[in-house]
Amino acid sequence: MTAISLIETFSDEFICFVRLTAKDGAIGWGQCSTYNADITALILHRQVAPHALGAGTDDILALVQRIEEKEHKFPGSYRCRALAGLDTALWDMRGQREGKPVVELLGGKPGWIRAYASSMKRDITPEDEAARFVRLRDEQGFDAFKWRVGAECGRDIDEWPGRTEAVVPTVARALGDGIAKLVDGNSGFSPARAIEVGHLLEAEGIGHFEEPCPYWDLDQTKAVTDTLDIDVTGGEQDWDLAIWKRMIELRAVDIVQPDVMYMGGIARTLLVADLAAKAGLPCTPHSANLSLVTISTMHLLGAIPNAGKYLEFSIEGADYYPWQQDLFLGDPYAVQDGKLRIPDGPGWGVEINPGWLDRAKYQKSALEA
Repeated sequence: MTAISLIETFSDEFICFVRLTAKDGAIGWGQCSTYNADITALILHRQVAPHALGAGTDDILALVQRIEEKEHKFPGSYRCRALAGLDTALWDMRGQREGKPVVELLGGKPGWIRAYASSMKRDITPEDEAARFVRLRDEQGFDAFKWRVGAECGRDIDEWPGRTEAVVPTVARALGDGIAKLVDGNSGFSPARAIEVGHLLEAEGIGHFEEPCPYWDLDQTKAVTDTLDIDVTGGEQDWDLAIWKRMIELRAVDIVQPDVMYMGGIARTLLVADLAAKAGLPCTPHSANLSLVTISTMHLLGAIPNAGKYLEFSIEGADYYPWQQDLFLGDPYAVQDGKLRIPDGPGWGVEINPGWLDRAKYQKSALEA
């Protein structure tokens, strides 16, 4: 049995990369979830590493579940954010051992994958949002776009008065026919207001309404799903498998959107994708920044049978996300005709920038001799 002998983290406030080393010298690279990643690194070393060191690397799901049991008094988002670093590094290690990309380990194959250009901005005018979308359509070939409506957890108060009623038709009409159009409510609306906005979306040819109501209240979301003809989607914040089972059994959404990093890695995300597949629901994961989460999601989408229509691909650059710059060598996110290519190298098929690692805070947990 090959066992984990060393767990190293390289972190700042936003990113925590994880390097695993096995007793036979095999190495795998992964990442904890973004945001407050320095806190997550501490949790990884304090509450994950003691159970992972000395454990085998073959059955990733079994190890993740055993750590969940050992840390049963600490369920929650941070535990899953830390487990993601372990899980994704183990998948990379397996791919390195076998000389295969993760997508092949999951039963798929590398190739091109359609993406939707995903805006993260609400402080942008409808006209400016439309202009940059049209530019991306014409220059990079995107044929699917998502933009923001309402205000994040806004309790029916818009980002500024009238913005939703303005941005929906302005952007939709600027993009024209033959373009998939998606919007994100970020838990911003009550059911009544969400249904009102939903009818506006239907009238403008928008087919995807993401997280319209407070995500923690599935009954509110279901009320919207049951009323509208367009797809209501959600799940990016959820990590608890009991919530996922209820969400899917209720059919509170038409499309499930787990986030690989929020979920705790690939193995737990596959459980959600499988639950959705058995219920006949597509899986279009959340991947809203250009760290390892989008790479991992590309590999996942290339393999699961109920993959959604497209990959979420953030269009925000250094002005919005300065912390996601220069994470990798080369450009794993090169867009061609609105598509990205799933890396075909072993593991995740990307190389983390050594210069970034040199600047990060370093910590390690090692197996005692």
